[in-house]
Amino acid sequence: MDWQKGGSSDNVEVDSGNGGGGGGGFGGGRMGLGGLIVLAILGWIFFKNPLALLSQGGAPSNAPTQSSVPVQIDPQQKAFVSAILHSTEQTWGEIFQAKGMTYVDPKLHLFSGGVRTACGGATTAVGPFYCPGDQKVYLDVAFFQQLQDQLHSSGDFARAYVIGHEVGHHVQKLTGVFDKVQQMQQQGQPMDGADGLSVRQELQADCYAGVWANHSQKDLNWLQPGDIESALNAASHIGDDTLQQQAQGRVRPDTFTHGTSAQRVKWFKTGFSSGDMDQCDTFSGEP
Repeated sequence: MDWQKGGSSDNVEVDSGNGGGGGGGFGGGRMGLGGLIVLAILGWIFFKNPLALLSQGGAPSNAPTQSSVPVQIDPQQKAFVSAILHSTEQTWGEIFQAKGMTYVDPKLHLFSGGVRTACGGATTAVGPFYCPGDQKVYLDVAFFQQLQDQLHSSGDFARAYVIGHEVGHHVQKLTGVFDKVQQMQQQGQPMDGADGLSVRQELQADCYAGVWANHSQKDLNWLQPGDIESALNAASHIGDDTLQQQAQGRVRPDTFTHGTSAQRVKWFKTGFSSGDMDQCDTFSGEP
């Protein structure tokens, strides 16, 4: 991926080490990444319910979190993040404008160790996530470095895919999807499960990542041979069914939060092939 072709966003923040701002509870933690294999790491990026970041239970607001430390970041790494974020800003700004809407750029906050957000506290173990409360994407720099080191030359598009997916959640925030999901949940529709709201929301973010990849390629022609194939290969390994089979030796559709491997590939390809966010309606019919 020739990411140097991209511009540079002014919306990348680097944590000063004071833990960030915001309050509220964080809905539970996860085990550390440790020495997971590359595919497990990719799975971890997406294996989260974004609504779990809201204060809907889990740890209380005064629950301890690991303190953040001053971020030491490679200038090239920050330049990469800025280039990808700038591309998402261009893509979604144009799409929203064509629909008579206004796209508000999200902030992308780089931290190390831990961070406080409007959705509560988070540590490195959480991985990249989006907080709808402050409309920011949060990335731990050590996690991204681990991706880069283990994926080597194929790591650039994997990291770009992460950002595209999380920005997809921001698009959902701006278009009212988060409010819609919360309303449907209050009406009794389940969050988890093969037909659950969480699966539908995550698959839509995958589709939006594909929409961004489509537009960015048309604008910049920056993808190289094998980039999309590697993303599809990764998507085929990060479905709920594949991850559960690897971790537990069995599949439990009633606990799905992100969709099957086939669904994740399907929706990314839908977004990438069409470039049309209107094709990303994962809430109608079968997900």
